[in-house]
Amino acid sequence: MRISGGKARGVELRVSKSAVHRPAMDRLRQGIFSSLGQRINDARVCDLFAGTGSYGLEALSRGGASATFLETNPKACAMIKANIQIVAKSMGADRLDAKTLIGDAIKATALENDSFDMIFVDPPYDMIESSAPALFSTFNRLLAENGIVVFEMPGRLEIEPEGWNLRKRIGKGKDQPTACIYRRSSSVL
Repeated sequence: MRISGGKARGVELRVSKSAVHRPAMDRLRQGIFSSLGQRINDARVCDLFAGTGSYGLEALSRGGASATFLETNPKACAMIKANIQIVAKSMGADRLDAKTLIGDAIKATALENDSFDMIFVDPPYDMIESSAPALFSTFNRLLAENGIVVFEMPGRLEIEPEGWNLRKRIGKGKDQPTACIYRRSSSVL
């Protein structure tokens, strides 16, 4: 797994199969960030169900201001911290504005006082349908005005929560991972 763009382009991230359920695919991640374009510049990013931290690290490499990683697995959190150091070194920085927290990404109580411009969420696929209402409630609490949620899910799923608009779907095929970009219905383009 590599960073696909920005200052740390090409940097290989550590991936431990014992710590990560299913890492985000490089090609899908590249499509997401190509679609986001300049919107990532100076964004405050949250990576829920962070795994390797690939979404948040990609955002930092491409000009994001800060990234917060939330993950339940302590081994994955240690791997994310190592990946932050790898990306910082590649970017020629002593450190990045990044923090890694152990916690439940559905409730995200560890993020009570935080606000983000972009939330990336890549939960285990088998829990998406049952946890979607709670997740969107959490997004509503954490998302800054006019912020977006990038939600990775199987192509076969169609989630249309009340109060949210699906702005774009990236990826093809019912059997392939896709990324859905959501905004609150009241958000101005």
